[in-house]
Amino acid sequence: MPVYTRGVDTSTIVILDFGSQYTQLIARRIREFNVFSVVLPCTVSLDEVRRLNPKGVILSGGPSSVYDATAPKADPAVLAMGLPLLGICYGLQFIVHHLGGKVEPAPAREYGHAPVEVVAESALFTGLPQTMNVWMSHGDEAKTLPEGFRLTARTANAVSGIADEQRRIWAVQFHPEVAHTPQGMELLKNFVVGICGAQPDWTPEHFIQTTVERIRQQVGTGHAICGLSGGVDSSVAAVLVARAIGDRLTCIFVNNGVLRKDEFLKVQTTMREQLGLNVVAVDASERFLAKLAGVTDPEKKRKAIGNEFIAVFDDEAKKIFEAEQSAGEEVAWLVQGTLYPDVIESSSVHGPSHTIKSHHNVGGLPENMKLKLIEPLRDLFKDEVRRIGRDLGMPAEVLERQPFPGPGLAVRILGEVTAERVAILQEADQIVVDEIKKAGLYRKVWQSFAVLLPVKSVGVMGDQRTYANTCAIRAVESEDGMTADWAPLPYDVLRTISSRIVSEVRGINRVVYDITSKPPGTIEWE
Repeated sequence: MPVYTRGVDTSTIVILDFGSQYTQLIARRIREFNVFSVVLPCTVSLDEVRRLNPKGVILSGGPSSVYDATAPKADPAVLAMGLPLLGICYGLQFIVHHLGGKVEPAPAREYGHAPVEVVAESALFTGLPQTMNVWMSHGDEAKTLPEGFRLTARTANAVSGIADEQRRIWAVQFHPEVAHTPQGMELLKNFVVGICGAQPDWTPEHFIQTTVERIRQQVGTGHAICGLSGGVDSSVAAVLVARAIGDRLTCIFVNNGVLRKDEFLKVQTTMREQLGLNVVAVDASERFLAKLAGVTDPEKKRKAIGNEFIAVFDDEAKKIFEAEQSAGEEVAWLVQGTLYPDVIESSSVHGPSHTIKSHHNVGGLPENMKLKLIEPLRDLFKDEVRRIGRDLGMPAEVLERQPFPGPGLAVRILGEVTAERVAILQEADQIVVDEIKKAGLYRKVWQSFAVLLPVKSVGVMGDQRTYANTCAIRAVESEDGMTADWAPLPYDVLRTISSRIVSEVRGINRVVYDITSKPPGTIEWE
């Protein structure tokens, strides 16, 4: 069970996870009210819930049917704790099913946008319009309500809101936490602040203070090494840990052979001169490329890179340990900038959510790893991390960098990763970044990059036939990386990018633009 950082008197909302990919979005929305929130697996004991002394409890959505034998279950006694309780989607069905109502397959399933009509007064809908557009995602419906519950909202097809004020239980069938429900924030605020009475006493400053203190207690007199990439996540994690233990943090920046163009030198300069971090630079590019030779499966790529990262860290930790053994210090900790989207897409950490891909931070670590992990940002989203970085006084140059995958360009090179293919993609990717910045779009899009495809096509250059690689351009807009829409880049920007890549990058003769959103796709191609 993770150690959650909060003050003794901090207002807390507990979210029980039934496997929804949006569960942590609920936590994030609540934090936007400066209220501390924590996600726990639905199977957690009630004693663990009570230990946190929450102001209220939220039951998340989930992909299962509540009446199935294999459906995720919480202790039904959570419904009798007397705390304000809000059920969302599967959470509503869990409430109905376990309190004597009936849930059945819906004759008309609802996915996507739907109009909901508020049909009865409820504290949950205070100040909201009688008709709202919401985001639905369910194939079951509450057919019969438990005794004591009343209908508060509905769509043309199904029950959408119920309440039993006597038991302090409210529930909705839709997802208020997603951006596609425009009044969702007001609804959540009605529950968190209005019904639960939670106070806005959790801030980035509070997070920094409590995290720094926790790291000091964890590390003690030991030494930590940080896997530094130069991106926002690992940089903020490193600065947080350095604030806690000072020069007992050594940042190891590894050239894994799949970095962006000139990144190995640029990151060293930034981290040392602007952030004052103790950086050891290790050029292990040949080691990584050797491990990637002949590997084409995306998961095997990620795990090969993750395993080799840890091997490099182990080698460097031994050197640091030997150098400082006389001082009685122990290298025992590995700092990583893992974020929640990495976790939720890599493994079922809080509840029965589905694995989408492994991430080298969370899905590619060897079982016999000698170092213990410190992941101070593990339950945060990218925008929250940037706010933490600003409060730490970090420069905008670092904080405004677009996300870059831990496995680097290896997951943007479909098929085998070779030194030649890396060099081709580095040149193409640099052109994309340059032109996006020139157009003033770098801060407006979430990510923009090039992908090298294992597809060759015929072209004509200088009246000669060519047979070369295809490059895909990917640019997306997103708030947190959990969902994303393809960015409608201006045609003139796309034209310039395409023209430059074909003209300047030997080995590419065709450029295509990816217009797939997430879902159904992912942001990265692998």
